Amino acid sequence: MTNVSHPAPQFSPGEAVDLATRHFGIAGSVTPLDSERDQNFKLAAPDRSLWILKIVNASEPLAESEFQTALFDHLERNSPDLAVPHLRKTTQGASLAHARGTGGEDHAVRMVSWLAGQPLAESQTTPALLESLGGALGRLDRALQGFIHPGALRSFDWDIRQAGRARQRLHHIGDDRDRALVERFLDHFDAEVAPRLPALRAQVIHNDANDWNVLVDPEKPERVAGLIDFGDALHSALIAEVAVACAYAILDAEDPIGAAARLAAGFHAEYPLREEELDLLFDLIAMRLVTSVTLSAARKERTADNPYLSISEAPAWRLLNRLGRMNRRFATAILRHACGFEAAPGARAVTGWIAANRAHLAPILDRHPATLAKALVPYGDPRNPMTVTSAAQQPDKATAWWDAYCAEHGIALGIGPWGEARTVYTSDIFESRFVEGARRANHLGLDLFMPAGTRLYTPLAATVRSVEIEEDPLGYGCLVALEHAPPGCPPFITLWGHMAHEAGRRLKAGDRLEAGALVGEMGLPAENGGWAPHLHFQISTDTSLAARDILGVGEERYLDVWKELFPDAAELAGIPPETFQQSGRSRPEIVAARKASLLPNLSISYSEPIKFVRGEGAWLIDDRGRAYLDCFNNVCHLGHAHPDVVDAIARQAAKLNTNTRYLHDAIVTYAERLTATLPAGLSVASFACSGSEANSLMLRMARTHTGRSEAIVLDWAYHGTTQELIDLSPYKYKRKGGKGRPAHVFEAAIPDSYRAPAEWPDDEHAKRFAESVAEQIADMARQGRAPGLFLAESIPSVAGQVFLPDGYLKKVYAMVRAAGGICVADEVQVGFGRVGSHWWAFETQGVTPDVVTMGKPIGNGHPMAAVVTTAEIAASFNNGMEYFNTFGGNPVSCAAGLAVLDVIERDGLRRNAQEIGCYLMARFKALQDRYEIVGDVRGQGLFLGIELVEDRKSKAPATALARRINDGVRARGVLIGTEGPHDNVLKMRPPMIFSRANADHLVGVLDETLAAVLAQEA
Repeated sequence: MTNVSHPAPQFSPGEAVDLATRHFGIAGSVTPLDSERDQNFKLAAPDRSLWILKIVNASEPLAESEFQTALFDHLERNSPDLAVPHLRKTTQGASLAHARGTGGEDHAVRMVSWLAGQPLAESQTTPALLESLGGALGRLDRALQGFIHPGALRSFDWDIRQAGRARQRLHHIGDDRDRALVERFLDHFDAEVAPRLPALRAQVIHNDANDWNVLVDPEKPERVAGLIDFGDALHSALIAEVAVACAYAILDAEDPIGAAARLAAGFHAEYPLREEELDLLFDLIAMRLVTSVTLSAARKERTADNPYLSISEAPAWRLLNRLGRMNRRFATAILRHACGFEAAPGARAVTGWIAANRAHLAPILDRHPATLAKALVPYGDPRNPMTVTSAAQQPDKATAWWDAYCAEHGIALGIGPWGEARTVYTSDIFESRFVEGARRANHLGLDLFMPAGTRLYTPLAATVRSVEIEEDPLGYGCLVALEHAPPGCPPFITLWGHMAHEAGRRLKAGDRLEAGALVGEMGLPAENGGWAPHLHFQISTDTSLAARDILGVGEERYLDVWKELFPDAAELAGIPPETFQQSGRSRPEIVAARKASLLPNLSISYSEPIKFVRGEGAWLIDDRGRAYLDCFNNVCHLGHAHPDVVDAIARQAAKLNTNTRYLHDAIVTYAERLTATLPAGLSVASFACSGSEANSLMLRMARTHTGRSEAIVLDWAYHGTTQELIDLSPYKYKRKGGKGRPAHVFEAAIPDSYRAPAEWPDDEHAKRFAESVAEQIADMARQGRAPGLFLAESIPSVAGQVFLPDGYLKKVYAMVRAAGGICVADEVQVGFGRVGSHWWAFETQGVTPDVVTMGKPIGNGHPMAAVVTTAEIAASFNNGMEYFNTFGGNPVSCAAGLAVLDVIERDGLRRNAQEIGCYLMARFKALQDRYEIVGDVRGQGLFLGIELVEDRKSKAPATALARRINDGVRARGVLIGTEGPHDNVLKMRPPMIFSRANADHLVGVLDETLAAVLAQEA
């Protein structure tokens, strides 16, 4: 073992010149250089070449000196471009010479070339220079891979693996606090670090890249010019190379861990480090410093005149004290992240799992946060009164300001975003332990502001890790930590801060909580750390951290590290990203632009229009991050942005989109699949882009086939937007802007059993309402006319979700066909399994129409439509005039249509529609039992209506109340509509994926709104 305490050689400058001349053939002048154990001279030769003459400590085994010369030989042969000294052989061709000291001891002597440059100790350390140093060491160690020599297997105090020996020198440290600090580092090293060192990569390393052994290029001060002094080289842990260099390079740095991270990143770029190595780097840096200060303390009296030994002692102590105040897990996260690894192992898997499973998480509040009207709490504005009073620890004033703001703007939930820079963190606990003179000011959790007492629930199953009370001003108050370990996801922690103390009395470590279980309540300022009531909700992907160690507020420069270690909890809490950042034009700007650029009679829903920016499943999300349960827009039959349909459209659009004049598989495949869902006989399909186009094509077919233009429609029907279809739509031609019923159109009464005359027996409703159709046929006959077609929605929608009496269509179809007309089922709104029991609503009547028109849900939002008819009608339509629709039946549309059929069948959505529809009908009837205003409840599958009346006896339409309830439901985050001749029927057509939870939410909002509106009426 090398004795690092053995006295250094004591040769005079004259003797040094003599050694250089005799052994290496170079004369000149010499200058002594500082050294710890050896004796070094700078030699200037007459030819102006510069050299280093090293006289090795007599205690160093010869094998170690031979090792160092072999190392130079290896580098010269394999990496001659490396900026390291080059060995000069003796005049006899040997690598080493020998000299006798004054006491007769033998000293090895070698000579190496002088490297030009300025010592790092005398240079300004910059991030670029540190990265260059790391790169230089990485290149050196990469070149040393595979090199070994018996002398490299040395053991001495500067070997990082022997750092535990510093415990034997503790008694030399006079200051009790310093000694306790070093002892803490030693205890951790012995228990946690030393046992892991043998498993790390080991090789020959330089082992002494201190700031005097690193040379900087004066012309390019951001670049390392060379590495010198291989006297401490040995075979050791590779990561020790980085640790030793960091220990010196980061002394007195403003941000020592940041500096170390740049150095490590430079090394990693040249010679990739491993995670297990980086995980020990912080401790190894500290142990290099421990070795240094304890050796200095042990030798201080004996070597007080040797400046080399004590030159870095004071800065080393300062750095050790700073490292002692740091959380080693956070420091390690910074180092890992700088080298491209996760800040904590599994961090990205945690956030990925949450993103993939967010739709299945239990809501954290009684009402899902996404559905609430939200606003950002103004802590990002240092001048806002809420910020000022919070920073001044005046929570009651802060609460009063926020409550008033919420009342004025209709806000139910305040949000404090992740990463926000804030001035409210005024307590001393927010001083940075990483960056000298800096404060932690960036929020690393998610704040949810609601009144004290608001109940909070875990979004997924958990085990209580800890429950504690933090008393610091502006601290957490009652703090709960839960550990989650969902299948397929690394375990992670959630932190619940500023809670009411009742959670501390109710919960204890080890308690098991199921998803949706109560965690606690938001606390009052007196128990929540002195804040306006809110929850600080945070994730930690490092499960080893105790609750109080989880960093709730961090430094801005390390936000990218904290983002992995403490990722944004917004997704886990169910907060849409639109809450935090808006894009595009504001709502008023869009309204103004519509008025300037679009038709003035293009209507907008609601007096306060909604700007939707995203759809997902049964939800529409507005530009402020509020999610609305969509129970109205039945175009997205499978739910908004269904991934199967999106993928099918994207894949086909990337491959081919053309028209029907060319052959492609999709159109015939889709026609076969679509007609297979229909009764026998309906076998010929044609495609269009909208329900209106489909009905227009149907009208051409009917007129061509029958030779007649006369049509029978139901009162208040709507069949499309073209003029010929407006002529068939009493809903349009009987209202403002309409021109009345055309002569070729005949109206039959709406077969609405709820409003049937009281004297009609229930079992005669079909017959009695069918008589209205018979009257129209008779009226035509009196005019010498006959019906060309009977057109009706299988469930009249605009007329108020009217469900036809059983047997009605059988009677009507028979009459119309007997008079020579054809029967058309408009399934644009009610088809594709919406009724649950059947694919098509007309099937519930036991009939088969001659033509079926389809649109809206057919492509789940993609513009497409279809007409399916019989071979007979199709043949008569083939009269020599081509039918061509540029976009109808294109490959992309057919791909969308096929995906819709696939999902309906694969996911059992007809069954879902039937089950959820029955559940909703039962819930609606329960509302009917409680509210007199509910006159009728009707529906099948997911096509439902609630008719509101002033009183049940007169059945006077409650139009004004229906409008208020519709608006109230919208204000509570649910979209429905109103329909019917009196606009008093609440209309609901939710997507086929509608769940029981969605149904409960809808009913809960309806119940709450009915109660609120009726209370205002009282």
